[in-house]
Amino acid sequence: MRRFLTPGWLGIHLIAVILFFGFLWFGWWQFGRATDGNARSWGYTFEWPLFAIFVIVMWIKMIRDELKGVGREPAEPAEPVVPKTEAELIKEAEAEDPSLAAYNRYLARLNSQRQ
Repeated sequence: MRRFLTPGWLGIHLIAVILFFGFLWFGWWQFGRATDGNARSWGYTFEWPLFAIFVIVMWIKMIRDELKGVGREPAEPAEPVVPKTEAELIKEAEAEDPSLAAYNRYLARLNSQRQ
């Protein structure tokens, strides 16, 4: 749990708290305007608390992702990956799909006739 007390995480916690209470305050402010006769403010009265709930949901999601390790760089592969040449990739694809091999032979024949 100490990882959530780093300067970066403390900033996230502070922003979440400020946004949560700010959005609730905006909802209360719109409620006051709505009761004074501004009909449009009724929609905002219910919208701002939804924003506040969204802040809490995203804050919880960020914490869960951090605990699961989501977003961290993957470990290095055990063996280095050697890139394959274009010819090797074509042969592998042709071995998997006979119709692709027939089409490639057809294209090769057309190319040889053109020269």
